[in-house]
Amino acid sequence: MILVLMLLGLTVTLFVTELVRLDVAAICIMVLVGLLGLIPGDQLFSGFASNAVIAIIAVMILGAGLDRTGVMNVVSSFIVKMGGPSESRIRSMLSATVGVTSSFMQNVGATALFMPVVSRISARLDMPLSRLLMPMGFCAIVGGTLTMVGSSPLILLNDLIDTSNRSLPPGAEAMQPFQLFDVTLVGLGLLASTLIYFLVAGPALLPKTEEKKPASPGRTKSYFKEVYGIEGDIYEMLVTVDSPLVGMRIAEAENLDGAPLMLAIQNTDQPRLAPPAGEMIWVGTVLGVMGTREQVGEFALANNLRLQPRLRTFGSLFNPTRAGISEVVIPPGSRLIGQTIGEARLRSRFGISVLAINRRNEIITHDLREEVLQVGDCLVSHSTWRDLANLARDKDFIVATDIPKEEQRPQKVVHAVSFFGLSLFLILFTDFELSVALMAGAIGMVLTGVLSMDEAYQAVSWKTVFLMAGLIPLGVAMEVTGTAAWLAQQVLGLLGDVPQLVVQLVLATMATLFTLVMSNVGATVLLVPIAINIALATGGNPAVYALLIALATSNAFILPTHPVNALIMGPGGYKVKDFVRVGGIMSVIYMTVMLFGLNLVF
Repeated sequence: MILVLMLLGLTVTLFVTELVRLDVAAICIMVLVGLLGLIPGDQLFSGFASNAVIAIIAVMILGAGLDRTGVMNVVSSFIVKMGGPSESRIRSMLSATVGVTSSFMQNVGATALFMPVVSRISARLDMPLSRLLMPMGFCAIVGGTLTMVGSSPLILLNDLIDTSNRSLPPGAEAMQPFQLFDVTLVGLGLLASTLIYFLVAGPALLPKTEEKKPASPGRTKSYFKEVYGIEGDIYEMLVTVDSPLVGMRIAEAENLDGAPLMLAIQNTDQPRLAPPAGEMIWVGTVLGVMGTREQVGEFALANNLRLQPRLRTFGSLFNPTRAGISEVVIPPGSRLIGQTIGEARLRSRFGISVLAINRRNEIITHDLREEVLQVGDCLVSHSTWRDLANLARDKDFIVATDIPKEEQRPQKVVHAVSFFGLSLFLILFTDFELSVALMAGAIGMVLTGVLSMDEAYQAVSWKTVFLMAGLIPLGVAMEVTGTAAWLAQQVLGLLGDVPQLVVQLVLATMATLFTLVMSNVGATVLLVPIAINIALATGGNPAVYALLIALATSNAFILPTHPVNALIMGPGGYKVKDFVRVGGIMSVIYMTVMLFGLNLVF
């Protein structure tokens, strides 16, 4: 017990001071548990094969698969459509959506998934990010309490309960594991209270200003408008039987007066970007063009083209997650030097459409096909991110734009949703372990091409995996040596004879404080055994006390130490005092609703 207490103190010290990374600290503790002989050697590394760790890995892969299909673009459009110009309505809808999403994937992943959505909504509706990101982040944390796979502590809980069952005193009834939706009623209460809190107090408490962030080249329209004069949106035009464009080539059409930038075409085959200059235009051809509405409207009227009300043909092609504007530089030694844009055949060979040339601060936007490429020319181009990534590997070009993450696969959305549904079905209606059910869906996504195996590996936060697997042996050591029972007795001795609610409040406060200074996984591993032993000593329900700890470790709003808070702090321009002001009240509300919900439901 003395050795375990020493390791417990060392663990807390390493986590609070962060002398080494948290995952490194956890592995060091695991090795020390083995070297000191506190648990059998064959159990020391069992954490890596535990149900909880494998389930965490599978949840991360499932979340990445849903992300890769681009379903969030549909979600953002729906939120803007339903929310309208109302900031409070947009904030509530966005936060609720993130909260529900977070119930089936890691809250950090859900936050990262929605941050581009929030950024897009913020720019489109001119709402400060600081008014949207904190409510979204808090709801992502709270959303993890809706199911038993929503957060790492809840996934880990059943394994800790199983470990404690093996150390129960004679005659004590074994605790039953929690099912997927056992915690949902409490989680719904927590999420609803969070939404109401920001609906009522958000306008007054949320900061009204945010730090200005520099424009990211290749990502924002304003950058290209200010630097190159490129502005406008994407439109579709249908070539009618009376149009003079019939029988023309793309190059000829682009040279007409007032012609917009022609970026895509559909004749009889599949729609595609970067149509070659020699591509013929026929009756029924659909052109994807870029320009201001006035320019496109006048061109359509002058050439008997039918302007479509929305992107029907090219919607997926011009998805910002799939294609966009970038900057490509011609380096010394490039084989293209001395060739014209037309001779280089950039569209047909590389899939890029040149929109402008920046040549020693001179912006060229007219007669581009006849321009001779020179060393240092910066080509403003439109292409898919996949084509741009291929271009970056060609020594004749230097891609100056940060290439967004890999192209998404909207055509795989049915596969992703189906295998996600399969995992839920196996969890709800079969006796398979949680890890088996979740991994079935994860490997299904890999086999059907939603993710490649390399992408699945990249989706896993191995830091979280090693942190959890490394701390599990310490939790086992606390149980088998009787340390958890001894600590429980000390806590009860300090409290004296008090009502159960007071004991629960003390445990919830301890879990909250531990979470603020160390990881929620670490707090759960250390406090669940103590909570179970306190419940046994006071006549409480040990499983509910364990659940109390797992839920209380999500009460992490006061400081930006939680990964979600750290993720939103920079983009939202938040300061620590913002989290203390908004998160302090939120923390009290969370604890109150959680204790009330647990005692009401269980």
